[in-house]
Amino acid sequence: MIELLGWVPLFPFLGFLILVFAGERLSKPIIPWVGAGSVGISALLTALIGAEFLRGTMEPYRMFSGYWMALDDMSVPFGFYLDALSMTMLFVVSGVGFLIHVYSAGFMESDPGYARFFAYMNLFVSAMLVLVLADNLVLLYLGWEGVGLGSYLLIGFWYEDPDNGHAARKAFVMTRIGDTSMALGLFLLFTHLHTFDIQFLMIRAGNEWTPGTWLPVVSAALLLGGALGKSAQLPLQTWLPDAMAGPTPVSALIHAATMVTAGVYLIARTHDLFLLAPSVQFAVGIIGAITLLIAGFSALAQTDIKRILAYSTISQIGYMFLALGVGAWSAAIFHLLTHAFFKALLFLAAGAVIFCFHHEHNIFKMGGLRKPMPLTFWSFMIGCAALSALPFTSGFYSKHEILLAAFEVSPVLWAAGCLGALITGIYSFRLVFVVFFGTQSQSVEKGIGWRMAAPLVLLGILALFGGLLQIPMDSVFPGSANTDTDHAFNLVSALTIAAPFAGLLIAVLFYLSGTFSAQRLANYGWARLVRQFFLSGCGFDAIYANLLVRPFVSIAKLNKNDVVDLLYLGIAWLSREFHRIARTSQTGRVRWYASSMALGAVFILAIGLLS
Repeated sequence: MIELLGWVPLFPFLGFLILVFAGERLSKPIIPWVGAGSVGISALLTALIGAEFLRGTMEPYRMFSGYWMALDDMSVPFGFYLDALSMTMLFVVSGVGFLIHVYSAGFMESDPGYARFFAYMNLFVSAMLVLVLADNLVLLYLGWEGVGLGSYLLIGFWYEDPDNGHAARKAFVMTRIGDTSMALGLFLLFTHLHTFDIQFLMIRAGNEWTPGTWLPVVSAALLLGGALGKSAQLPLQTWLPDAMAGPTPVSALIHAATMVTAGVYLIARTHDLFLLAPSVQFAVGIIGAITLLIAGFSALAQTDIKRILAYSTISQIGYMFLALGVGAWSAAIFHLLTHAFFKALLFLAAGAVIFCFHHEHNIFKMGGLRKPMPLTFWSFMIGCAALSALPFTSGFYSKHEILLAAFEVSPVLWAAGCLGALITGIYSFRLVFVVFFGTQSQSVEKGIGWRMAAPLVLLGILALFGGLLQIPMDSVFPGSANTDTDHAFNLVSALTIAAPFAGLLIAVLFYLSGTFSAQRLANYGWARLVRQFFLSGCGFDAIYANLLVRPFVSIAKLNKNDVVDLLYLGIAWLSREFHRIARTSQTGRVRWYASSMALGAVFILAIGLLS
């Protein structure tokens, strides 16, 4: 069965081709069968391959399908590599992706771009599968750019609204900054190690490079730049909240389960290189800690249900970067897995609220939806409990492991993670209490069908019990920083567990019991300024607009005639002048031409004789 690995990314791509070339001629009921069905076949193949892989010795498997390009000493094959890490990513991309496709069949049914939507979704899933299976950096980069294209198309899906087009362009440009850094890193690695094969690269780097020298440090830093862009980490995080302009299933697929985890996967896959660059690896942890706090505080101030979850995603990816930075490679991938479950659940549950409640996004215009939408309510409760890392949920096991590993390396990073867990508890249950408790402002417009309900139920089960699905990573990350049961009853562990409960208690006091009033607190002048600061995402958009965008636009306006063009315009002017001078010799008189030729011949002979 494992020999069929190459078909896993192929089926969604075939679905994409069918929908692109025949989608307009297909009847509406057939479209989701092609779109969701092709991803479902990939998910089924992944389950069968995974069962065989886990039953065996879990030895890595390579599949070779011919060469993409071969020039002198450079060869780039179409090759796939399966190990515990790529197997985990396959489960996430195909499994969660399939559930989101099924949900989309109900959510997008009335949209006129139904076929186009599934075509874009299939293209994205296929590219992401190529990314996680690639055995070389060039093929990985193909998938990397493929998901970039897919995200651009899906974020700007409703392109009639200029704001959506702006959000898509912003995501494309911001991630291109990181992609440029990554491309430079690939060139540097190939120039010095003469291979693109990821496994051979890591072996050669370990054998030929000394830890801490400039080559591994610069290479790792360039790859980190690519990871920051794709995973929306500081300072390239500003594109993801605006990416909520796309349909809600897009948010669940791209910004919860797949694309934003690509940076985490890249660092984990090349972890041997980062071990050779300790300063860069520690920078990964610092960036993750700062990002998770900035995004957490920003989520506290948001009123749009999807933007709250968007900032939450940035924050949770920050936890994964924190784990990578302290060497807890397995914990980072474990949190990636559990995060895919509970964040996809939350986004789809938010989509159900938007779908049924007059397409409203402002949580303070909702309220009292607990009784008319019981399935959505419980989906939110489970999702927020896992997001907050309450005990016995999937998020608890992965986040707890990260924080204990962080404490072993740096108590400061652990403290930042605990503060982030406290903030997460506040904004998660603020969302639940405001939307589902209190007084209902309007009646629910419509209900959800089984296609939207079934994925919520399955993801709810995974969000609760997904912590039991951890795949052993010892073969991929030997010596990974992990914690043992000795920590289970000490003070650090107790404080780590208590942090989300403290956040839950604060949310209860402010947003459920009414003991304290968040509105009254926000009326104070300083509090209003702080809230506005966090509402703007800590002002990063304004910083970039003032420092980069506006100066660039001003320079472009001053240079609207293009100084560089003056050189070429000058050459053209000289050519015209020489032509005008030469044209005066064309008189049409034969005697003039004959005398000119004679004089020219005499001149040439004179030069020859004198020389």
